Amino acid sequence: MELAQREAVGAKFSAAAMQHAQALTWEATEKIAAIIRPGMRESEAIAASKALLDTLGMDRIWHPVLIRFGKNTLRTFSERSDDDPVLGKDDIYFVDIGVVFGAHEGDCGFTRTTGTDPEMQRCADDAKRLFGIVQDHWRTHGVSGQALYEFAKQQAEAMGWVLNLDIKGHRVSDFPHAIYKAGKLADLTDTPSGGLWILEIQIAHPTRAFGAFYEDLLV
Repeated sequence: MELAQREAVGAKFSAAAMQHAQALTWEATEKIAAIIRPGMRESEAIAASKALLDTLGMDRIWHPVLIRFGKNTLRTFSERSDDDPVLGKDDIYFVDIGVVFGAHEGDCGFTRTTGTDPEMQRCADDAKRLFGIVQDHWRTHGVSGQALYEFAKQQAEAMGWVLNLDIKGHRVSDFPHAIYKAGKLADLTDTPSGGLWILEIQIAHPTRAFGAFYEDLLV
């Protein structure tokens, strides 16, 4: 499929509206993180997050609210959580939401910690840092989606983490992006355009049962 077909948008699409939807999605994600506390179960955090999103003026949720605690931070989007863990006082979690604002899809996610475990904190920080390094590589070198994720894998290993290559990034657009059949960013043999693709980074600790996640619009 040609890149132009993969990056096709609807008649209502606006780059400015796309950016605005993403900004509102980040604000929503921060508000969700502010209500997550040790002692909560994963299911309780998800229910509270959905209730909060209903108050923020979104059009709709376009992908399920995903909140992972502890060992579940190793699981991919499509995998079910293992049990319903309680968030500890020295723990790690991530939030991933996909919501529609102004008929455009926002999608973002980040990892936070609740205590002082240095490896958990470094993992959370490095997921975001790795995103920035990979995005800068795309901006500077104009590489394909495939090359971008190969670079991400190398950089993650250099930091001491394992990149989960089952998380491949995807298109966003005016809702619903799924009609454009764009495929995954990591499978793209062309150079992705800015403002249309979500770069997803999920890393794992090499020996301990936790990881971290960060995603944002590639711009």
